[in-house]
Amino acid sequence: MNQALEMARVAYQALDEKKGEDIRVIDISGISVIGDYFVITNGTSDSQVHALVDNVEEKMHKAGYELKEQEGNNSGTWVLLDYGDIIIHIFDRENRPFYNLERIWSDGKDVEMNELSQ
Repeated sequence: MNQALEMARVAYQALDEKKGEDIRVIDISGISVIGDYFVITNGTSDSQVHALVDNVEEKMHKAGYELKEQEGNNSGTWVLLDYGDIIIHIFDRENRPFYNLERIWSDGKDVEMNELSQ
C-alpha cells in the first residue's frame, strides 16, 4: 500500500471510531497537484466535530504523519487538516451539503472502504 493510501486508511479509521457520518475518500491524484486523497466526513454537533479532529490528529501522529496545516478549528463548522498527501475535511451536518466537495471533486475516483482495510 502506498503511503498516501495508508494515511487515508489511518484517517478513515480514526473518523470511523468517533462515528463520523458518510466518510468518503476521493482519489484526486489524477486531477490535482494539491494532494492524492481527500477524506470527507461530518459530525452531528460542534463537540463531535472537535472529537473527530482530535482523534484524527492523535492517530495520524501515532502513525508518524505530520500535520502541515490546520484551518477552521475554532468554528466547529468545517475543519481542514492538511497532511500533504491527504487533506481531511470535517464538517458539521449543516455545512457539508452547502460546500458539497463531493460534487466539486466528482472527477476524482471514490475509494471503497474495503480498499482501505488492512
